[in-house]
Amino acid sequence: MVITDTHTHLYVEEFDEDRDSIIKAALAKGITRFFIPAIDATYTNQMLALEKAYPNNMFLMMGLHPTHVKENWEEELNHVSLMLATHRYYAVGEIGIDLYWDKELLAIQQHVFRAQIKLAKKHKLPIVIHCREAFEEVFEILEEERGEDLFGVLHCFSGDLVQANKAISYNMKLGIGGIVTFKNGKVDTFLNKIPIENIVLETDAPYLAPVPYRGKRNESGYISKVLEKVALLYNLSTAEVAAKTTENSKQVFGV
Repeated sequence: MVITDTHTHLYVEEFDEDRDSIIKAALAKGITRFFIPAIDATYTNQMLALEKAYPNNMFLMMGLHPTHVKENWEEELNHVSLMLATHRYYAVGEIGIDLYWDKELLAIQQHVFRAQIKLAKKHKLPIVIHCREAFEEVFEILEEERGEDLFGVLHCFSGDLVQANKAISYNMKLGIGGIVTFKNGKVDTFLNKIPIENIVLETDAPYLAPVPYRGKRNESGYISKVLEKVALLYNLSTAEVAAKTTENSKQVFGV
C-alpha cells in the first residue's frame, strides 16, 4: 500500500532533532511520497538538502507563503522565479491569501498570489493554495485565472460543501488533513458527498495533528489517522483510499 502525503514541511526547525527517524517511521508505514511546500527563501537550502537525502521520496514545491509576504516581497518573488527556472519543482506552493494573521497587506498578498499563478502557468505546474479566512478573495483570483492551465490543490480544506464544489470547479483537488478528524472540523459531515477523485491526503506537518494527536507536533506518519477517517466516511478500505488518493496526487503533480 502506497500512501502519499501531499503537504508536509519536513525541513522546518521542529524536526531538526529527529527528522530522519520521523521520515523512516513514515516510510515503514508505506508513506513513500512526500510533497514539500515552500515558505520563503530562508528555507530553500533545507528543502534541497531534504531532497538530496531522499531523492526518491521528496518532491519539492517552490513559492512564497502568504503569511511571509513582507516588505521584501519583490526579492522573494525574484527568488521563486529563479528557482523555478533552475531546479525541478513539482508545484508552485504554498501560495494564496491569509487574512487570519494580517489584513493590512491584503493588496500585496493578492498581487503576489496572481504573480505566482502566472509563474505556475509559465512552467506548466500546479498550484497549492493556502486559504485562511479568505475564500472569497481566493476564489475571486481563481475566477480571473480560470482555464485549462490552472489546476492544483486547495490545501488544508476547511470550508463547506458549496466552497468545496466551487474549488473543484477551478480544477482544484481538496487537501484533506487532520481537520477531518476533529469533532468541530465539519468537513467530515459532507466529505462523502464529494467524489473521491477530487481529494488528496495531507498532514501539513508539523501543524494540525489529527486526533488522537491533536495539539502535538504533527508527523507525516500520522496521515494514517486521516486515511482511516476518510476510509470510514467513504465506506472503503484504507488500501482503496490510499490507492485512489495517490493516483489523484499523480494527476496533479505529474509524478
